[in-house]
Amino acid sequence: MMRQYELVERVQAYNPNADEQLLNKAYVYAMQKHGSQKRASGDPYFNHPLEVAAILTELKLDDASIAVGLLHDTIEDTDATRAEIDQMFGGEIGTIVDGLTKIERLNLVSREEAQAENLRKLLLAISQDVRVLLVKLADRLHNMRTLQFMAPEKQRRIAQETMDIYAPLAGRMGMQDMRNELEDLSFRILQPDHYTAITARLEQMQADNRETIDTITAELTERLGEAGIAARVKARVKSPYSIFSKIERKSIALEQLSDMIGFRVIVTSPEECYRTVGLIHTTWKVVPGRFKDYISVPKHNDYQSIHTTIVGPSRQRVELQIRTEDMDRIAEFGIAAHALYKDGASANLGRIEMESHAYGSLRQTISHLTSGISTEDFLEYTKLELFQDQVFCFTPRGRLIALPRGATPIDFAYALHTDIGDTCVGAKINGLILPLVTQLRSGDEVEILRDQNHRPPSNWIGIAATGKARAAIRRAVRQAAAQRAYALGEHVLSMMLEREGVMLDESEGTTLAEALEYGNKRDLLVAVGEGKVGSEPLAAALAQIKGIRKRRRKLDLPVADTADGWFALRSTDDFRFRVPGGQRPGSRAKAAMAQLDFHTPVTISGEGIVPGDRLVGILEPDSPLVVYPIHSDALIAKHDSDVAWVDVRWNLTKGEEKAYSTVISMESVNKPGSLAQITSAIAACDANINNLVMRMISPDFHQMIFEIEVRDLAQLTDVLATLKRSPGLSAVQRAGLREAGMISTLEWDGNIDRSGRDG
Repeated sequence: MMRQYELVERVQAYNPNADEQLLNKAYVYAMQKHGSQKRASGDPYFNHPLEVAAILTELKLDDASIAVGLLHDTIEDTDATRAEIDQMFGGEIGTIVDGLTKIERLNLVSREEAQAENLRKLLLAISQDVRVLLVKLADRLHNMRTLQFMAPEKQRRIAQETMDIYAPLAGRMGMQDMRNELEDLSFRILQPDHYTAITARLEQMQADNRETIDTITAELTERLGEAGIAARVKARVKSPYSIFSKIERKSIALEQLSDMIGFRVIVTSPEECYRTVGLIHTTWKVVPGRFKDYISVPKHNDYQSIHTTIVGPSRQRVELQIRTEDMDRIAEFGIAAHALYKDGASANLGRIEMESHAYGSLRQTISHLTSGISTEDFLEYTKLELFQDQVFCFTPRGRLIALPRGATPIDFAYALHTDIGDTCVGAKINGLILPLVTQLRSGDEVEILRDQNHRPPSNWIGIAATGKARAAIRRAVRQAAAQRAYALGEHVLSMMLEREGVMLDESEGTTLAEALEYGNKRDLLVAVGEGKVGSEPLAAALAQIKGIRKRRRKLDLPVADTADGWFALRSTDDFRFRVPGGQRPGSRAKAAMAQLDFHTPVTISGEGIVPGDRLVGILEPDSPLVVYPIHSDALIAKHDSDVAWVDVRWNLTKGEEKAYSTVISMESVNKPGSLAQITSAIAACDANINNLVMRMISPDFHQMIFEIEVRDLAQLTDVLATLKRSPGLSAVQRAGLREAGMISTLEWDGNIDRSGRDG
């Protein structure tokens, strides 16, 4: 265990004016508070905060950061309080320690919800002070170094969390050395076989190529020296996880990798970086397509360097990184290179944000992530927004937009402004109008085409790659759905008021909403439109408020002389019906009812009725009883007609399992494999596909209509729910009469895929 004076000496080595009293007090306080606590390894718990402080000294951070490293677990794991920390060490240190303390004793329903809320709290603290991030990363690094003492399941959970959140966060801040170590430690636990194979291959390569490495290093140094360029050349070995990622990304074998060992050329100025490139390219042959200039256009995490690959000595492919000393320090330490102790002053947030584009960008991203996103979406959006490699695209006016790899014009539009994203209808990429599903590449110039009346469809969620875009799309879709539901609920209430011949003022509307346990009239009407409030409860509450005598609204037809008032139709074994009371029928309805008996023929409308559907029978004189599902559009035209409405019910007492055909429709992103995805989802629900009609409704989307066979409404509901959860699908619903007719005739404006193949 590091002694008190040893820690002080480590800080004084890079900061002679260190506050020795603060460091000593923090050391003693933390040691006393953690007392006899033990870690899983059996070591004193205080060894952990001490090692965290030691990692922070390697980053050369200020006195307050070192003190926080010692104190970071006191509030969470001891009887220390925030007030006590503030009193003894000041509000600045107390705020940072509190930002590192997990949220405790909340009624969180799942581990994921707890993880999301703690991450949200941490990110908010990071946005206020970068030192919260640096201490948290040091804390996680030491935990990963000692993870072998945990139970295997806990090791995997912590390693996965590190791989998903903390390693990429270190990379986002340019702290590449820390990112590499966190990834390798996680990789060793999550995929031990791959880790062992790659590390063994690396050791063998280093041994086999030691002479070649020395030759290349010497020749590069000599050639640059002859040109008057003082350069430091050093070989570097890629990390095991970065090698594994490349193998996975390019689908190649380990033996095919030629750049596991590379070289860094460190020079004194940016001008010498370009002189070095010129000399190297005129001395050795360049591998085409392997030149990248991150000095002219730095990465989002402030990384600057020139990358090139040459065919060097001994005909070896040699990967080179050319940079200055300052660039090399930022490449290794990232944000810590800006936060280190300078000129006897502690880390200054304004200076760091000004010097570090990465931190300024992170603060802006956090403000987007932490405003109005639900807990269940937060982890997904955080990973999408923070932790992906990036491409750099331009607006027609030259504005640079950084997006994650795999981003589309939809992400580009939302990166410009939410309103631009919501009204996006197309995009020009390098002057060509291309589908919105097109993945952008670095250097693309993107122009967004807009329509102020357009609103984003829900299937954009499956296309967007950024958390900001997905959040905005879901918000817009929810608002549009709520508006449609409100309009439908308003129509239902309006028809009810018109039928009763009454009006409803604002106060009565509020009373009506409260009677049905809703806060206001709008919320009630949205619930009515969504089907959460049925017409009967709404009518009953309205009758009570307006003093209306409740009237029975169904037709008054003769009832069979049976115990339960049910008929069993002899013409079909699948249905039974009863005749409810209601309004007075007209002459045609009376004539129809007069001929109603056990022998009345029954016709099923061609709308894919399945057991469990609510049914209505329409009866006209000298005609069969036509049965419709209650949601049928055909019933709208019958509302004011003089026909008899018969309440029909299923009769499935025989228990015979039978397949029923019905029709569903949806919109799908136009991409390879979309049809296979849909058919797999339907098959997973044990439903059968009989037929398919599809057409292209835009360059980006197909509309598809399937005739499927299901046992009952429950299975159909399962199919629809599964499809709605599938990425790239929207407007998933049961098809209406028109679509059902199309699939039965296989005719749709002449644009039909008669083969049933994708595309």
